[in-house]
Amino acid sequence: MKENHSLLTFSKVRFIDHTNYYPHVSAMQSFAMDDALCISVGEAISPPTARVWVHDKTVVLGIPDGRLPHLKAGTDYLEQHDYDVIIRNSGGLAVVLDEGILNLSLIFPHGKKIDIHDGYEAMVSLVQQLFKKEDKKIEAFEVKGSYCPGDYDLSIDGMKFAGISQRRVKNGTAVQIYICVEGSGSERAALVKAFYERGLQGDSASFSYPQITPQSMASLQELFGTTITVSEVRNRVLFTLQELAGEIMTEPFIEEEFEWFEKRLEQMKQRNERFL
Repeated sequence: MKENHSLLTFSKVRFIDHTNYYPHVSAMQSFAMDDALCISVGEAISPPTARVWVHDKTVVLGIPDGRLPHLKAGTDYLEQHDYDVIIRNSGGLAVVLDEGILNLSLIFPHGKKIDIHDGYEAMVSLVQQLFKKEDKKIEAFEVKGSYCPGDYDLSIDGMKFAGISQRRVKNGTAVQIYICVEGSGSERAALVKAFYERGLQGDSASFSYPQITPQSMASLQELFGTTITVSEVRNRVLFTLQELAGEIMTEPFIEEEFEWFEKRLEQMKQRNERFL
């Protein structure tokens, strides 16, 4: 296991804790916040930044999900089960967010110079450090049967508990991960499976959507056999950053960042109106 990826060597890092915003801030707002931070970090207004966030029941779709032949039937099903639905501005497919899932964004400068694989590997390295004491092998590979499958699915004993995406804005890069900490991973996967069944209804599609096997996914509570919580993992993120960085800053958003946030949020709203 790599203990310290080169991107995780900070002289100064900014830590923004938005877990206490739940349930008052939407996932759409969170993605716009990351875009604003990408601009700020990319222009060296802010140092490299880590942001943690939690949301109420939401299914975040990828752009390809917006092309499902029966998208409305799928989203109606989710809304009937009290889930909000949005389409995000980064890659991937449908994922579930709720109060048992911790989201973490690492935002780096010099986005155009960072190899995309380095961004993913840095997040893998950080997550491995977060859970060192559990002495479980955390691996990165595509977990067949999971939702939003990708080469950087994170798993223990072959069961996926986290997924990583990446987005570049201006000269900043946001590497974003959801970590399924509490609750049932297979129940979340079953929800997404039902969404795709209703969104496809057996019709052919130009895109290859995942064939989900709910048992391929689990939470850290299930994998560790402990009562680990979102707040505990949030604390581990902060403590690990303190070990990696010479200085931790906790400054809130500044005026310029709020201006960029408003513009990016409006763009996301327009995108969602087109698809949903």
